[in-house]
Amino acid sequence: MSSKDYSPFTPGQPVPVEFFVGRSKEIDHIISAVRASTAGRLQVLFLTGERGIGKSSLARLVRIIADRKYGVLGLHSFLGGVTSLDETVRRVFDRLLKESVGKGWWAKIKEFFGDHIRQVDLFGVTVEFGAAEKELRRMVHDFAPALRNLLQKLRPEKKGILVVLDDINGLAASDQFANWLKSLVDEIATSSDPLPLCLMLVGLEDRRQSLVSLQPSLARVFDVVELRTWSDAETRDFFVNAFSKVGIHVEEEALKILVRFTGGFPVMAHEIGDATFNEDTDNRITREDALQGVVRAADIVGRKHVEPQVFTAIRSPRYRAILRKTASKPFEVEFRRRDLWPLLKDDERKVFDNFLARMKKLGVVQANPEGGPGAYRFTNTLHYLYFWLEAARAKQSKEL
Repeated sequence: MSSKDYSPFTPGQPVPVEFFVGRSKEIDHIISAVRASTAGRLQVLFLTGERGIGKSSLARLVRIIADRKYGVLGLHSFLGGVTSLDETVRRVFDRLLKESVGKGWWAKIKEFFGDHIRQVDLFGVTVEFGAAEKELRRMVHDFAPALRNLLQKLRPEKKGILVVLDDINGLAASDQFANWLKSLVDEIATSSDPLPLCLMLVGLEDRRQSLVSLQPSLARVFDVVELRTWSDAETRDFFVNAFSKVGIHVEEEALKILVRFTGGFPVMAHEIGDATFNEDTDNRITREDALQGVVRAADIVGRKHVEPQVFTAIRSPRYRAILRKTASKPFEVEFRRRDLWPLLKDDERKVFDNFLARMKKLGVVQANPEGGPGAYRFTNTLHYLYFWLEAARAKQSKEL
């Protein structure tokens, strides 16, 4: 297989273990909690960080480590769009079934769930948790006892269980979920029968704050693990290692461009890396390859992340013109009201304050206290890069 037969980058997918960069401190923190849980001490973590920072990829890696090194059953459930406790519990047990197919403990799982297992294809390879609504409601109430009984069945193969609840946007605003979570913690903590459980929620910081506002006691429950952006050195290592795996050399000037535009976001690194890989024709990444890759990646990221979230919400030509002007300078994710004001046309100045309020509500910009009064910054580097590209395009077509 030649080096150009496949890209080492995986945009839009969890990061493969072999391409994981950094995060040793966070991994150690979570794994320590997993190990503590195997002794019967309940652990409740909240993994947080900006969009595109790699939360789901880290959760996946930790699940693999917990399984391979410590004999812990890891269940990673994605809850996008879920708003009910019934569906939350159903997805946890459904993930358990799918993780167990073909494993040495599959017979025990089949016995444990009995008639609740449903085959969903012709050959019975894929299974689904098919409990009735009444049974699901009972399992919500008896979630802790169910997990305890399950682990008793799985010993000695498994020493504990790691349950990851990922993408909790719909649940974070549910007082029912917040109260259920607090009751679950209290039930396990006060029981005389230990439950070796590590529960990890994954979401944005405002989701954690939402849950705490609904159930203030959760503030003491959550052990918060925050992911920050990669350092320049970590980003550099990522690109060098990824390209070298397929026999591609990256020139120093090209590497500087890739690192700078990535902004420390793993999701952006994979988009830029993949786009640059596709631009290259001679197994050597030059400055020109990197620049073309960045432009191509920004366009892809814009269509994936910006257009659905922002451009569909702001149809005003004046708003769009102002937005492009805020991002018209390369690499400057911060801007000041007083510096932008002279660049605005009269009709744009009339709506500028409304524009800022709208952008803050959409999560595009936020006040920057360190810059003083009237200072703002883009909340997400991914958005900024696309707006910058839009500004460059508009300038070429004389729309600004």
